[in-house]
Amino acid sequence: MKLTLRLIPILAVAITIVTFIVAQNQVRSEKRGLRADLERRAEILAESLQETVEPVLQWGSVDQLQRIVERFGSRERLAGVAVYNEKGKVLAVSSKLGSHANNPPSVFTQIKEQDQGIGAYEQIAQSTMYIYALPLHRESKIVGVLFTFYDTSYIEAQSARIWRETLWHVVAQLLLIILITSFVIRWTIVGPITRVAKWMRDLRNGKVVPFPLRIAESFLGPLSTEAASLAQKLAEARAAAKEEAQLREAGDSLWTAERLHASIERRLRGSSLFVVSNREPYQHVYGGKGIEARVPASGLVTALEPILCACDGTWIAYGSAEADRETVDAQDRLRVPPDHPHYTLRRIWLTKEEENGYYFGFANEGLWPLCHIAHTRPVFRADDWEHYQRVNEKFAAAVLEEIAGADRPFVLIQDFHFALLPRLIKAKRPDARVAIFWHIPWPNPEAFRICPWERELLNGLLGADLVSFHIQAHCNNFLDTVEQSLECRIEWDRFAVNRNDHFTLVRAHPISVGLPECPESVMEVSPEENRADVLAKLGSDILFLGVGVDRVDYTKGIVERFRAIERFFEKYPQYLEQFTFVQFGAPSRLNIKRYQDLLNEVAAEADRISRRFQTEKWRPIVLFSRHHSHEEIEPFYRAANFCFVTSLHDGMNLVSKEFVAARKDQDGVLILSQFTGASRELHDALLVNPYDIDQMAETIRRALEMPLEERCVRMQRMRRVVREHNVYRWAGELISELSEIRLDTREMVETR
Repeated sequence: MKLTLRLIPILAVAITIVTFIVAQNQVRSEKRGLRADLERRAEILAESLQETVEPVLQWGSVDQLQRIVERFGSRERLAGVAVYNEKGKVLAVSSKLGSHANNPPSVFTQIKEQDQGIGAYEQIAQSTMYIYALPLHRESKIVGVLFTFYDTSYIEAQSARIWRETLWHVVAQLLLIILITSFVIRWTIVGPITRVAKWMRDLRNGKVVPFPLRIAESFLGPLSTEAASLAQKLAEARAAAKEEAQLREAGDSLWTAERLHASIERRLRGSSLFVVSNREPYQHVYGGKGIEARVPASGLVTALEPILCACDGTWIAYGSAEADRETVDAQDRLRVPPDHPHYTLRRIWLTKEEENGYYFGFANEGLWPLCHIAHTRPVFRADDWEHYQRVNEKFAAAVLEEIAGADRPFVLIQDFHFALLPRLIKAKRPDARVAIFWHIPWPNPEAFRICPWERELLNGLLGADLVSFHIQAHCNNFLDTVEQSLECRIEWDRFAVNRNDHFTLVRAHPISVGLPECPESVMEVSPEENRADVLAKLGSDILFLGVGVDRVDYTKGIVERFRAIERFFEKYPQYLEQFTFVQFGAPSRLNIKRYQDLLNEVAAEADRISRRFQTEKWRPIVLFSRHHSHEEIEPFYRAANFCFVTSLHDGMNLVSKEFVAARKDQDGVLILSQFTGASRELHDALLVNPYDIDQMAETIRRALEMPLEERCVRMQRMRRVVREHNVYRWAGELISELSEIRLDTREMVETR
């Protein structure tokens, strides 16, 4: 109400001032127009009278002159006509003028002096009149003056009418403004603020309630995201505090972002952390509002960002987005995250040839199929190997530049793109602690021996102090490969390699996801509402829903998955029009022909199976072939009866853990390939052989018909695994193990 009372007078005064200024200009303009018209008509009439009066004045009588004056004096807005001789004596005058015209107006003298027509406004008998006078001649001598008198009261009346209308308009506008302002303030300001205040009061009192969605569409929209995020953090902090208290009571300890922060600070002991990856945590692209920052779909950001935020570290990555160069400084650095900068992103620039050779060529046509035994022949080209070496050297130069001023830096290298990087860094900075995490499987020695540059890759990796994989089997394969390919000593009792007096530890650190501490997101809807929304998007009314989420990659077994669904419908036709499978298939690496062909094959297979079984209102397989954010996918995770993960070979597969993390309702079934790293942890998933189509079809039936009690027990146990072995634990244990490695001081002294 106070806001309304303050705002309305301000608006009223402003509108009144503006209206009166406009009205004043309008009156002035109207007066000018009316006077100009009057003066023009007066001049025309006077000239016409002059031609009539002059002959009469010369040859006629006074009576004749009077009749002419009377006849013309009755015209509209003409107050009268008068004729004077050269001495100012009235000769004839309109009766309407009466005695007011006995004496000539003041311009009489000017007429005689200038001998031309003159117009003027004069006050006559308490009225303003316009007078126009013309000299009358006889043989070129002035013998009299003709005066026409016009009543100008109608001009003032017109001005007064405009002012009256303006006044009524102002009154009407003010009343309308008061009503509209009161309504708008109450509806768009007071109402939303009241709802937000109530929402914040509920949060303060410990109630986790949804953020008022309509507020995001009001003028408070820019604040809604921050408010919702603040509420989420508050709820998570409360839940974490409660959880921590329960864990202390039970003598247990859960890894959280806060615990990771504290652990990193203690482990680094003032040292700096540097992360190296091919993919950057933030990309900058041109959008509708200029340059926008986007987070690529990757579990890597979720896993590593808390570490870097905890120690104000540096992330070194390939700047691949279109607007990346526009956002860095002269040293190719910028602070991230954009909203709350906590660490530095250093971007490396690659040419198109380097990207094609190093990334699409050697890394993804060579090492990727080599390590994923998925029956796709790896391709090794000498040109690609040269680009791979060159890019690793370019990244090494950037890392060495970044760590130049750091004392005992920690360097954490990510994945198979940088197998040569550990050796390149340690050769120059032996005091640096270097770890590399290999996110994909490591094959057996016979398979890896296919690579022509096997020894160079192994030598590069053994430059690290710590080489880490998802599962122990990959560690074993790596050590077997090293033992058969290089001259070194393998210490199997502590899983270490001694090569040229440099020790490299080999450890398993299974990566994971974060399981939200808050029991219920502030923006989350109920399971029933969520499922209804998902089915509405699909445009069908079904009883059962399955979901798959993958990059379109030949290692993911998507085609095999579709054929298992086809076999399921063949064996159990009662599920026709009752069950739909939704596949999110993000296109990937389309520069490589094998991936282009696979994308077409996946789409064709989904279409073939759908055409075989579909009806007018139902489709058995729905394929979404574009990149989707986690926020878009999560409602499908929570609505699905099961999630289908059929990787032919996978290091871990975080989709399986994302599905478990999303199921806060403790329901749902995970069908998981036995060839994933996740199958070693999630024992309550239904494990399948993705090459056995009939077994997968039977497992689908089992998942759909599994009793609720069994589903809940299995999901609770899987959620406990993900909760206890979350991404913070992965990061914390990896850095912890790296920090405890004793560096070879003799090598450091010799190098220096």
